[in-house]
Amino acid sequence: SIAGIQCMKLSGYSKGYGYKMGQTFAGDSDHAWNAVYLDGRWHLLDSTWGSGAVDDSFTKFTFRYNEFYFLTHPALFINNHFPDNSNWQLLKPTLTLKDFENNMLHNSNFYTLGLLSAHPETAVIQTVNGKASVSVDSRSATLFTFKLKGTDEHGLMTLKKHGMKLDIYPQKTGSHKLQIFAKPSKASEDVYNCVLEYVVECKSVDKAMRFPKDLHQPVGPSWFTERQGFLRPSHPEPIIHTNDGRCALTFTLGKDISVFASLHSDNSSLTEEMRRRHIMQIHRGNQIELKIHLPHAGNFVLKIYAKKKSDPGNYDYIFNYLVTCLNTEVKWPAFPQSYSKWVEDYEILEPLSGLLPANRNVQFKLKMHGIAKVLVQAEDTYPLTQSRGCWEGTCNTSGCREVFVMVHENANHSFYSHVLKYEVETQ
Repeated sequence: SIAGIQCMKLSGYSKGYGYKMGQTFAGDSDHAWNAVYLDGRWHLLDSTWGSGAVDDSFTKFTFRYNEFYFLTHPALFINNHFPDNSNWQLLKPTLTLKDFENNMLHNSNFYTLGLLSAHPETAVIQTVNGKASVSVDSRSATLFTFKLKGTDEHGLMTLKKHGMKLDIYPQKTGSHKLQIFAKPSKASEDVYNCVLEYVVECKSVDKAMRFPKDLHQPVGPSWFTERQGFLRPSHPEPIIHTNDGRCALTFTLGKDISVFASLHSDNSSLTEEMRRRHIMQIHRGNQIELKIHLPHAGNFVLKIYAKKKSDPGNYDYIFNYLVTCLNTEVKWPAFPQSYSKWVEDYEILEPLSGLLPANRNVQFKLKMHGIAKVLVQAEDTYPLTQSRGCWEGTCNTSGCREVFVMVHENANHSFYSHVLKYEVETQ
């Protein structure tokens, strides 16, 4: 007004502090804001919300200028401001109070982060057979997390090029608060802002969808894992179902990447060291294959770590899959133990099992290069012969508990290096 700009004071209902998801509005209006006349038309603004915020106990006000609430587009302003006089929505057609009550609340972070839309568009979601789904569309690559009743344990979030998809499986009936957080992919600090809130009404629980504690969100490969150098995944989905307890994943790796993988399960009596031996890495040029033989049925988390080969430091966590097997007959032994002289692009063709049968002739076939001789040491020693890039031969397992594969790296050397160790079944 002081600047000579025509300014109206508007009043109505708002979804501000103290607002509870899905509540109804009745009685007197609870908030006031303004309309200003600029360049031949009316614009909406809320200088209160644009100046900062109070904390949950209403005791402290923090000044934090928020550009969003000045000359906001009417289609976005209606999301949390409902004027007493519907003409001041500046919308055609106007929304009813019922529409306003049911509509999803997007806070200003939703728009400032470049998010476009969210589904479902209602504040309260009902589960169907124990499951509810939410998706968000974004303009650019964005990272997301979520909390259901304060934890991210009961869901499966996958990143998409333009947004994310989330399936949640509450493990208790009743009403649960679901919050979605986001941050730009380029943001250096690890701060996620809350962009959406829902209330999830759960009528029945799907116990089968109980995820392992070690499952880390988001799940599965995405544009983010591509950026980390994991290209062309053979399994683009977050869950790998296996009926016989075996699966194999392949990726094309970016340059100079070294990979480490581990297997986690809530109901496994095996040590982490032993579970790791149920994964075998095979390198073929810039391709990596991860062969997995599960030790038993159940839900497992396959965690994948990487680092630069040239970097002496630790591996960084990149992403994970959920591997599920319902077949209770499954019981695969671990792969053989490998030693430091086992080179990255060597490959075991047979035997894949680290546990050999007793008193049997066992066929060996190994792909190894750049070595002079290969021996298999059991009770006796058996040389392997080379043909077409493979070392082949047979060894007898009677009278021994362990079998070692040893190599002569150089014809002039007199000593052998251990590369693999197999156990032999006890009688």
